[in-house]
Amino acid sequence: MEELASLGFISVIPAILAIVLSFATKNTIVALAIACITGTTLTGLAQGTNLLETLLLGFPTLLKENLGNTSFSWVMLLNTFIGILVAYFQKTGAIQGFSQWVHDKHLSRRGAQLAAWVLGMFVYFSDSFSPLFVGCTMRSITDKARISREKLAYIADSTSAPVSVLVPITGWAAYLSGLAVGVGCIATQEEGSALFLRAIPFNFYPIFAVILVGLIGSGIVKDYGPMKRAEQRAMETGKVLADGAQPLVGKELTGMEPYPGFKPRVFLNFLLPVLMIVTVAVSTYVVYKSAKTMEAFLLVVIFMTVSMMLQGIPFKEVMDTLTNGIKGALPAVILLALAYSVNGLSQTMGTANYIISLTQGLLTPHLLPCVIFMVAAVMAFATGSSWGTFAICMPIALPLAFSMSGGEVTQLVVAVFAAVAGGGVFGDHCSPLSDTTILSSMGSASDHLDHVRTQLPYALTCGALAAAAYLVLGFVIG
Repeated sequence: MEELASLGFISVIPAILAIVLSFATKNTIVALAIACITGTTLTGLAQGTNLLETLLLGFPTLLKENLGNTSFSWVMLLNTFIGILVAYFQKTGAIQGFSQWVHDKHLSRRGAQLAAWVLGMFVYFSDSFSPLFVGCTMRSITDKARISREKLAYIADSTSAPVSVLVPITGWAAYLSGLAVGVGCIATQEEGSALFLRAIPFNFYPIFAVILVGLIGSGIVKDYGPMKRAEQRAMETGKVLADGAQPLVGKELTGMEPYPGFKPRVFLNFLLPVLMIVTVAVSTYVVYKSAKTMEAFLLVVIFMTVSMMLQGIPFKEVMDTLTNGIKGALPAVILLALAYSVNGLSQTMGTANYIISLTQGLLTPHLLPCVIFMVAAVMAFATGSSWGTFAICMPIALPLAFSMSGGEVTQLVVAVFAAVAGGGVFGDHCSPLSDTTILSSMGSASDHLDHVRTQLPYALTCGALAAAAYLVLGFVIG
């Protein structure tokens, strides 16, 4: 579909519809599909397309344009390979063996939550892998400790993108640095990277988000809001999922049993594959300046397929396990496909331009960091895409900051750069349309809407603190 400058308030209707219907129907897939059909109809009418043609062809065209690209192919393949690996881990008894090893350490509820927190920070190199890995690895451990799936999803979510956006050797750092190149006096990638490093201490939201997980997990800060009720349910009744919850993962992955008579080898069938993924991802980042995460997973899938057969599991059983892994990943892939389509629809309808137009009168040096943070947050929440928000917001926010700073890299420029990064993560963290939020629900086998609902108060707490910090900072440096 042809991109429009902006349809005004109409441009936010699909995102609002998707979010409202998700909670009203408790079926995110149906809600997103309705939002897509409504959005394509409104866009078609605005472009003067025949109504019947719009209704018949609008939605299929939207799917074709937004799913037939390398971006969606990458995340689809990554999730598929992860689904296969999780199935392999369970069929070999590796996760069960690792969970038993941890269980033998007699971790308390506090210890299990802190272990998940540390594990999430350890796999910082990919915000897509991190929530899936933490959720799948820690699920049986937290279940035994009577920790709700909602809490596990929150820990996995809050140690994925918030950590990735703070570390200078991730794809996030390269992407954000690249967006700054050519703006103001930032002429090279090295200068963009230097700006990213200077902005880390001012990237308040992810810093607060990661710290809050540790404080909540250690018990220093008590649970509150819907999460408190979820935790009480898990502790008092042992129900890690609410009655009627629909975990965002296929039963093929949650109900798989180890191969009968197979001796669990935790190092060979779990720790070694994970170390291979980390090694390939980090080394390819050093060599190519881009972590080849999906390729690392494909390599490990091939390695484990051969390894399992050499260890005595029949070929047919291995192939059945692989197929079940793909089936188990399917619910999240479908949800991601529709979320990507809503994101593309928001871009076509000019949602970002409309949101930015509402705040033009507030862009003064003192208010700029706080306003940019909030604009980026609203934009990411409405679209479910932090990277899309960065791409739209950074070329607008940075030139504004440079114009108010005489073309030099001042503290105001650094703060605005951080505000775009943190605001994008904040809005993405709150949105049920976000891919990392979806992946956190999948990895933890949590009901997606229950995850969003219980995480939201914590995200809003960190967001309010970050907005206040940017407001104070703006008056100090503006």
